Amino acid sequence: MLRSILTLTLLHSFAFPLFAQTPIATEHKSYTQAISGSNQTYPMMAIPGGAFMMGSPVTEKGRKPDEGPVHKVAIEPFWMGQFEVTWDIYDLFTTKNIEKEMATRYPEGADLSKTDASTRPSPSYVDMSFGMGRAGYPAINMTQYAAIKFCAWLYDKTGLFYRLPTEAEWEYACRANTKTPYSFGADPKLLTQYGVFKVNSGGGYKKIGTKKPNPWGLHDMHGNVVEWTKDQYISNYYALKAGGKVNEPYAPTIKLYPNTTRGGSWDDDAPALRSAARLPSDPAWKVIDPQSPKSDWWMTSASFCGFRIVRPVKTPSPEEIRAYYDIKPIKDFGF
Repeated sequence: MLRSILTLTLLHSFAFPLFAQTPIATEHKSYTQAISGSNQTYPMMAIPGGAFMMGSPVTEKGRKPDEGPVHKVAIEPFWMGQFEVTWDIYDLFTTKNIEKEMATRYPEGADLSKTDASTRPSPSYVDMSFGMGRAGYPAINMTQYAAIKFCAWLYDKTGLFYRLPTEAEWEYACRANTKTPYSFGADPKLLTQYGVFKVNSGGGYKKIGTKKPNPWGLHDMHGNVVEWTKDQYISNYYALKAGGKVNEPYAPTIKLYPNTTRGGSWDDDAPALRSAARLPSDPAWKVIDPQSPKSDWWMTSASFCGFRIVRPVKTPSPEEIRAYYDIKPIKDFGF
């Protein structure tokens, strides 16, 4: 498997509908988030609230036990990134000098004082794209902690509360009112039209938005890179919820491993790209990190892992927002 090989070694043009500018909180329309002090934007799709049946039936081909039992989940309306977060935007967060340089080129609205105190990653000791491409490509190899801190940086920059999606929000948005294994139906032969995976990836990720979107206009929900969610991975969590033993809308992260990623990647076979498929993070994703403790920020061996962000319509209180962002990393001392 190429993922194993990479573990051992080691703006694109797209069309999307016209978006309004960043809306006031009472509106729920798709919009484009401008990243001030740069030429970057990030389109956000309005996802309606509703209820859906989460998980997969036992008859679904490729199903794993952690996808059941199927259970009903109610979802509040939110916005979700139309695409995975790219290196173009992520580098503004990781590297302060890049953010400063871009602000000199695009000074309109630039205010670096907003993010001056933002917590940023330590420099990576290798190019974390591993030569697969940067401009227009999804950012990869970041930890869940790093993805959350990116959201905190974006909050400092925009004043809007962005976060990782819960597992339930992610699957709800991926399904887009469908009940089939994929958002486009049940035939995996059609997957090459909608996703980047082992069959058509050529051994690496692709630029965002090269495949057809799902019914709600979201690109790359099937494949390209797996995406971080807000949840701790608990294999029997659905059974606990169905049995009334847990009531939380998501499984809070209380230990370093495993946490849940979704969507499948360029290095996966078709079943891993199903709407209900779950993938737990693994210590092997940092196997070539020589540090002790290992990096809080970089996975080093997860060239298949990225993320996209959401914004809830109901904005939490300032105290709740800070509690979400102001987390401490769980130290990783290896296996």
